[in-house]
Amino acid sequence: MADDKAAGSIAPETSEPVESAINTSVEQLAEKISVSEQLEPLMALFGDQPWIKALLVLLVFVVLAKIVEWVIIPLIRRITARTSTQTDDLIVDYLRTPLFWSIALLGVPASAHIISAPPNLQSTLLSMVVSVMIFMWMLFAVRTSKLALSIASRRAIPNALVRPQTLPLFTNLAAIVITVFAVYFIFQSWKVDMTAWLASAGIAGIAIGFAAKDTLANLFSGVFIMADSPYKIGDYVVLDDGAGLRGKVTHIGIRSTRLLTRDDVEVTIPNSIMGNSKVVNESGGPHVKYRIRVAVGVAYGSDIDLVREVLMSVAQESAAVCEVPEPRVRFRTFGPSSLDFELLCWVDDPELRGRVLDALNSTIYKRFMAEGIEIPYAKQDVYIKEWPPQLGRPE
Repeated sequence: MADDKAAGSIAPETSEPVESAINTSVEQLAEKISVSEQLEPLMALFGDQPWIKALLVLLVFVVLAKIVEWVIIPLIRRITARTSTQTDDLIVDYLRTPLFWSIALLGVPASAHIISAPPNLQSTLLSMVVSVMIFMWMLFAVRTSKLALSIASRRAIPNALVRPQTLPLFTNLAAIVITVFAVYFIFQSWKVDMTAWLASAGIAGIAIGFAAKDTLANLFSGVFIMADSPYKIGDYVVLDDGAGLRGKVTHIGIRSTRLLTRDDVEVTIPNSIMGNSKVVNESGGPHVKYRIRVAVGVAYGSDIDLVREVLMSVAQESAAVCEVPEPRVRFRTFGPSSLDFELLCWVDDPELRGRVLDALNSTIYKRFMAEGIEIPYAKQDVYIKEWPPQLGRPE
């Protein structure tokens, strides 16, 4: 009997603290957001009719929200309209929706407290309201962060971390971080313990990391490429892969980079290869112009002054060759059978290299033929010092 009596007395003691904690938290929130005391003279007209009082409180919060939407927000917008930037105007527009719903939804738990709803129902309503409010402010934070990053990218210095090329990356990262925090606080509002979830996420992250090692390598390389910007879309690059792959960058993604070769073939290269290889950016430097070299050899005994004059005139008469920097001719070396010259000139874009080389080579050959300048070619002369007796002399 004593044991039964003791067991019977344990159950209320264990359940009472939980119920008391719920009631206490609900009452504290209700006291903070309830306006029943301020509306007591008006509520006295309805006597003992809690449902009417609850509807009145809910209506008060909706009216307050409308006042903020129709009066306060337009007043702030008039003030921000006097500034020279549009950023503050956009922020005020973003603030309108979450602020309205935050004020209006506060009337729900206050009304539930007035009608003396069960504590569990009040706690559920409170969690629902907090979840909706967190979601609304999450959207506001995402839009504001996107706006701030966009402004930062437009005002970025050349080597800044946030610039137009890296804007999508940082926008997505900011959205992910804000969403993760919002989900965490939503779970907290429902009193869900996140410890087990975080531990499971850590274990799953390790497993995914090993399984997707190559994908993660491409991902991190893509992040570093976007942050460092060794090349940009539209640049002509040469990849030191043994084959000398050369092409125009058409896309820089998180996982791969795409090049359009001169054969009009698009090549997709993983970012891990691009990040660990030597990449020659032909469009980099102080300007996009690209220098081409036309190597030509003339026979020994040729007039080198005439050769210089002809090469310079060919470059200056070509419409595809830039005037600045001006073309130049260099006498490089005494070759085995020729005097080796090199014509150096610039074109507006690396894409024009092959076309201009073809035109210059053709014009140089024609001019050399007209000026009587010999272009030597490899020749071998065989001298027979003595004919072997056993073979006899040829007739």
